[in-house]
Amino acid sequence: MSAPCFCCNAGEAPAKTTKNSALPQELQDEFSDPNHPANLICELCRLFYDNNWVTGTGGGISIRDVDGKNPNLVYIAPSGVQKERIQPWEMFLVELPEEKILRTPNEIPKELTKSYKYKPSACTPLFMSCYSMRDAGACIHTHSQSAVMMTLLLEGKTEFEISHIEQIKALPKLKFNESTKKIEKIGSMEYYDKLVIPIIENTPHEEDLTDSLQEAIRNYPGTSAVLVRRHGIYVWGETVWKAKVYNEAIDYLLELAVKMTLAKVPLSQETLQS
Repeated sequence: MSAPCFCCNAGEAPAKTTKNSALPQELQDEFSDPNHPANLICELCRLFYDNNWVTGTGGGISIRDVDGKNPNLVYIAPSGVQKERIQPWEMFLVELPEEKILRTPNEIPKELTKSYKYKPSACTPLFMSCYSMRDAGACIHTHSQSAVMMTLLLEGKTEFEISHIEQIKALPKLKFNESTKKIEKIGSMEYYDKLVIPIIENTPHEEDLTDSLQEAIRNYPGTSAVLVRRHGIYVWGETVWKAKVYNEAIDYLLELAVKMTLAKVPLSQETLQS
């Protein structure tokens, strides 16, 4: 499944885009930077759509502007939109730590929004938890089938764990720093380390997951992700690119773990030895 292609026909000159011309000049200038968080959200949403992670308007991404003038600004994709077609001006802008909404896409000219009433992502309180509790630079929520399937295979269990797989080395090794009172990266995981990701139970409404997600973050200081049974996964990182790498590495491990489980191959050396 691929995102729609808007390429011109062979021999045609590419049409000059005029979409942003309806925006106030201030926003045109803001979104002119391809590395602006809103533009990166659009880029990643299309990539994740192609990976079958955010289909049917599911999933979400938020990025904190850690390299900008105000690192407390968080850009969040809205709820109920097709993620592969999202535009930079469709983001909600929130400022930490008060979580004050500074801008919504409902303020954008109607010729762009077609009078659509945008709603904040239902993931917003969960994203905010990752920023406040882990000082994250980005948080990703996908409906990965590998994540969902693994939680089904682990029905009744509260942890996913795997070890002695090379891809684990892409993930961070985290430790609580007594002096800063923060969970900080002290290196990368090694081949022989065991990756442990907590699993929480799904709820009828996304925002109702907040308390259990926060509890999992507190109880698992070494994790960069939380699985939600029958639903998907939340992954965060110190920057958007680190979050992307962690999400990809974890999804690889989950897909592999599903195959290993179905083939009755133990997921960790400890399991094998016991």
